[in-house]
Amino acid sequence: MNGTGPVVNLWRAGLATVPEHVWQRTDAEVLILADNRLTELPDAIGDFPALRTLDLGHNALTAVPERIGDLTGLGGFLYLHDNRLTALPASLGRLHRLRYLNVGDNPLAELPGTIGDLASLVELRAQNCGLKSLPETVGALARLRELRLQGNSLTTLPDSLGALRELRCLELRDNALTALPDSLAALPRLRELDLRACPLTSLPEWLADLPALEKLDLRWVPSAPDPGLVERLEGRGCTVWF
Repeated sequence: MNGTGPVVNLWRAGLATVPEHVWQRTDAEVLILADNRLTELPDAIGDFPALRTLDLGHNALTAVPERIGDLTGLGGFLYLHDNRLTALPASLGRLHRLRYLNVGDNPLAELPGTIGDLASLVELRAQNCGLKSLPETVGALARLRELRLQGNSLTTLPDSLGALRELRCLELRDNALTALPDSLAALPRLRELDLRACPLTSLPEWLADLPALEKLDLRWVPSAPDPGLVERLEGRGCTVWF
């Protein structure tokens, strides 16, 4: 973790509950509670005005308090991955400074619409969450560079993804996609597109026109790419795996 401010590190401390003394450290800038046995968090989690990084990954949390939205100074990392979360609070959208969010490996089924309010978000990881769709508001993440959605149940993608003008990496491996929205053709900075094991029935010609594409992964995709498409991409230096 970057920074020189106060750090509370209780990683792998064997905790079933958060010790009371932690809630007295409201000056903390980094709070690490990862790899414990936590099943719940009190509302006091919202009482850390200076907090920049919060790591709650690898626990057994079933819910996140709405008061997490009060951590408006959280400008670094929020790790919620590998818990038992079935929903994320709408208040998450109040974290306007947050740059990195990992909610992967939770049985979420959906992301809150307020996720589009995370104006500073650069990287969003939501792998293996059982997602069947994405909210249209994802397209409002104007600074997003990496969107990792491997191992979900997505059958379609919102057209709004085409508005992610800063997007560099789009990971869609192991989803149920049969087609890609034409709006993705408008991604000027996309460098890596991972479509492995998606049951795509065809591949759009506009893939060859993505100006920044450096890697296209089509392994285990049932529809073979058109040789002309591969030739055009490889001719300008893009690696194509199939």
